[in-house]
Amino acid sequence: MTPNQDVLICGSIAFDTIAVFEGHFRDHILSDNIKSLSVSFFVPTLRKEFGGCAGNIAYNLKLLGGRPVPVGTVGQDADDYLQRLRDLQIDSSLVRVLPDAYTAQCYITTDLDSNQIASFHPGAMLRSAENDLTGRAAGWAIVSPDSKEGMFAHAERLHAAGIPFVFDLGQAMPLFDGDDLRRMIAMASMLTANDYEASIIEDRMGQSMPTIAAGLQAVVVTRGERGSTLYAQGEQMDIAPVPASQIVDPTGCGDAHRAGLLYGLVNSWSLRDACCLANVMGSFKIASQGPQNHHPSRDQIVATLHRHYGIDAGGLA
Repeated sequence: MTPNQDVLICGSIAFDTIAVFEGHFRDHILSDNIKSLSVSFFVPTLRKEFGGCAGNIAYNLKLLGGRPVPVGTVGQDADDYLQRLRDLQIDSSLVRVLPDAYTAQCYITTDLDSNQIASFHPGAMLRSAENDLTGRAAGWAIVSPDSKEGMFAHAERLHAAGIPFVFDLGQAMPLFDGDDLRRMIAMASMLTANDYEASIIEDRMGQSMPTIAAGLQAVVVTRGERGSTLYAQGEQMDIAPVPASQIVDPTGCGDAHRAGLLYGLVNSWSLRDACCLANVMGSFKIASQGPQNHHPSRDQIVATLHRHYGIDAGGLA
């Protein structure tokens, strides 16, 4: 019997509006006047990106030929995002539209020093717990950053259904204390985090990453240009990085990495090979502006995987 290869991608679906101020914030935000701050920035460069963790992971998994099913909540303004999912042939049946809300949106202004001032409107994301995935089968799933209530609701439903899932704390880190982390990890099959998030998790749980990994199938910690570390079966394995063709924008690199990991998991790859594919996907993403604008072919991904890790992925099947 062929295993179900659908992957449920639970998390945020959002728009990122990014403006570039062709100057320096430090010249306009003066500490002496901070009590009566009133400042405006002229931003001739503006772009709107499709984003959100569920959207980004689904996009990358589709690049690999996977079968992502995003589980997210959007608002009345999401017609173009929904059309994009349809154009990409991504199953949007578990994307719930709330006509009385706006889609989550992040507004970012960046200056020439790469400093950022951001505002985030959660919008429909605040009601993500209402989006019930019960009854939907899948080979694997991921619970990525979303509203805290939504993350727990999805985790509990996946756990009850016996669907293994990866817990990706990410930007939701401020919402989770030690007890929250213990509760979530008790339901998860795997944990993934970047090195900073991993240190916070260790601190809040009072346990080392190898100890946390002992209760899971695996833990994967990404380390940027230093690659990643896999903790599994009582062992630690460092996975060498894939040098990027250029460093353009790190936004969404973690999501690309998660997609590579999930592809390997749902296709029964070894954990080491899945982590290698994850590193490959992160290297393609960082060379492109925005979280969903890179377009490597599967042949390019296969060739990069073989060149750097000696893995023969064939047609990525």
